[in-house]
Amino acid sequence: MRLIIGDNDIAAAQFTDEELQVFLTMQSNSVKLAAADALDSWAAALARNMDSEAIGDYQYKRGSVGNLRALAKQLRTEAKSKPVIHWAEPDFEAIGDIEDTG
Repeated sequence: MRLIIGDNDIAAAQFTDEELQVFLTMQSNSVKLAAADALDSWAAALARNMDSEAIGDYQYKRGSVGNLRALAKQLRTEAKSKPVIHWAEPDFEAIGDIEDTG
């Protein structure tokens, strides 16, 4: 999940492993939905800190918040489009010939 959300700099990680596990648990181990929740959380943290930033830095952070939220939306869309269960095609060959009992 760290690779998906871009939180792969261990020295300056945004989330602990335990926090990421909470997102996974909340989303029934759906990595994309958990990543989307993590991105929304990260965006909220950035947005909360914006008021104290300089104007030049504010523009950068504002873009970052938008980018994080856009990626979260994309991941949710991808997760919705993927079927939960993969149905196999029926194998009628294994049944054999149908006998006429009439």
